[in-house]
Amino acid sequence: MKTKLVGATPTSRLRQKTNPHSKNLRKGRHSETNQIYQITTVTENRTPIFKDFNRARALIQLLKNEQQLGRADTLAFVVMPDHLHWMMTLTSATELSKIMHSVKTLSAKEFGRPFWQEGYHDHALRKEEDIVVIARYIVANPLRAGLVKRIGDYPHWDAKWL
Repeated sequence: MKTKLVGATPTSRLRQKTNPHSKNLRKGRHSETNQIYQITTVTENRTPIFKDFNRARALIQLLKNEQQLGRADTLAFVVMPDHLHWMMTLTSATELSKIMHSVKTLSAKEFGRPFWQEGYHDHALRKEEDIVVIARYIVANPLRAGLVKRIGDYPHWDAKWL
């Protein structure tokens, strides 16, 4: 049985199916202390904000601040020109959504304007998942994107094990 969308054009119906609102990704989800999360968040329109060295380093400092506040233990990250991959353990009762809101808000203030796409993608890692393999995959993003020939040549990544 088909549902008719009143007032919707074929294009808007397609957009509703293929482009869900990223801000709705967290509905019905909760955060767990001591859970490891893999997070990806993207700049609006994939604008390469972090091609600028100082902006990338400022974002990295905000991730470190979350650790100093005792809210998140960073296991691995890579700041790409237009997005962030971050593997972290939630170390306090602070909701993951509040940590992400803090990182996005503070970086927007630092740069003088909002630039993040709404929402983010998170994956709670299961015990059977190999976190070192996932960390290697995260930090190898610049290689797969063709930004460098060796990961050591890319300045905006780190991992506890590498």
